[in-house]
Amino acid sequence: MENQFISLIAILPPIACTLTAIVSWFQPGMRPNIVKGFATITTYVSLLVAAISCVLVYNNGLIESKLLGMNQIGFSIRLDSISVIMFTMIALLSFIIVKFSLNYLDGEKRQGAFIGRLAATIACVQLLVLSGNIGLLMISWILTSISLHRLLVFYPNRPGAIVVARKKFLLARLADASLFTACALLYMQFQTGNFEIIFTELKNHTVANVHLIELTALFITLAALIKSAQFPSHGWLIEVMETPTPVSALLHAGLLNAGPFLIIRMSYIMDLSTYAPILLIAIGGFTALFASVVYLTQTSVKTALGYSSVAHMGFSLFVCGLGMYAAAMLHLVAHSFYKAHAFLSSGSAIELKRGLKITPLKRAGSPFKIILGILMAVVVYTSFALLWGMNIQEQFALFAIGAILVLGLARLFTNAIDSENSALLLMRATILALIITTAFFVLESTTHYLIANQLPALVQPSLVEMVLIVSILLVYVIAVFIQILSPYLTQTSVYQSWAIHLRNGFYVNALFDRLVGALRIKDSKNSFEWKEDSNA
Repeated sequence: MENQFISLIAILPPIACTLTAIVSWFQPGMRPNIVKGFATITTYVSLLVAAISCVLVYNNGLIESKLLGMNQIGFSIRLDSISVIMFTMIALLSFIIVKFSLNYLDGEKRQGAFIGRLAATIACVQLLVLSGNIGLLMISWILTSISLHRLLVFYPNRPGAIVVARKKFLLARLADASLFTACALLYMQFQTGNFEIIFTELKNHTVANVHLIELTALFITLAALIKSAQFPSHGWLIEVMETPTPVSALLHAGLLNAGPFLIIRMSYIMDLSTYAPILLIAIGGFTALFASVVYLTQTSVKTALGYSSVAHMGFSLFVCGLGMYAAAMLHLVAHSFYKAHAFLSSGSAIELKRGLKITPLKRAGSPFKIILGILMAVVVYTSFALLWGMNIQEQFALFAIGAILVLGLARLFTNAIDSENSALLLMRATILALIITTAFFVLESTTHYLIANQLPALVQPSLVEMVLIVSILLVYVIAVFIQILSPYLTQTSVYQSWAIHLRNGFYVNALFDRLVGALRIKDSKNSFEWKEDSNA
């Protein structure tokens, strides 16, 4: 009875968001302030319930509601350390994004409709992370895509919005089909949709058909990769320009997280798989590198942020493939807040940058200083690793993540040492490097402590995985080294020609457009016109 009462508290925010969406349907016949009031109250309810849920899970551990359905499939709520972290993050982000929307779209005659669609999307994401059964997980997964589609076509007379929504719709259905297949395979294996029963059997290694679990893990991985806009299905995300800024903030900071969240939630299944982690490491690692490099060549702020999100999602899935689910959760949460801030402040940031007179740092180009900067990065990270008591034989995956951190620190140190006023810059770089490294170790350990009871034990990667990880890291090293040397290569013809191809993402998106017919724009008599919405 107590669990039932707690679960009823947990679903108050999705219910409140749904009511806001319903009220918005009648917005043309009422004052927009009514919808605004409902949305504001909803965000406060979400924050309050998130805080209560955190306390309850901390005191009681796992909390589950009774099943509302049949044949062990249906509606049930699961509150554990993973779901409450995600739920709290969504509550905070929705509070900020809704509040921003009230001012950003003030005066827009369809503001109420927009807030209603936004609230419906938030409700779907909340239900997704609270799901305790594959039935609710599947329904909320599909509804997040449908609600996002309605936000993407908020301005239906803009051809760009229609093209992007069309591509997203096709990919979303493929992700839905993949997850549905995975859920069907799970039900065939365990005869239940309850996550706790499934996870308990997986933990006890009482699985009858290992090959069926392997196939399930592959379909889960495919669904996560598509949902999070991984290569080569990333094109739609970098073209989301025709929607209001709050949609971009919610999309990049919230909805894209569904992919990594799915992998983390199904970590016990992934732990028994041989090929799914390899797929995550390969595609996630490549996407992270590809999108990061292309990001550096972009001149549009929103396009650059789009590639940044693709890269971050790739890195999160790459880390999931390593089995470092706590680190993936940490990165997922940190990226969400960073990206929400980046989109919501993008307009003012541009104006601020225009008002500043930034003088590029002059680099000396000394090979000795560059090597010294790389060595300093290695020393800082290795020192922390030794003080933390890390063992590379037992924590190879964590060292692999640390190697990527070293590459970032190397970029920081080389810029400082190889520039004018190097003494002052080196001092700043050293302080910043110490803060970054300390934050990495402390926050990763804290996240692991919070969610360890919902994750499988860390195991060493297989030989194939280790070879793949080392190969990806070597490519990363080459890419960062080229970036360090980029100030001296920009005038070469080879560099300039590659920069053009990179700026266009090696035309992968154009090929995908041809595949789905996105380049065939109908005339105004049959579809829409190339003109701006008068309400924009």
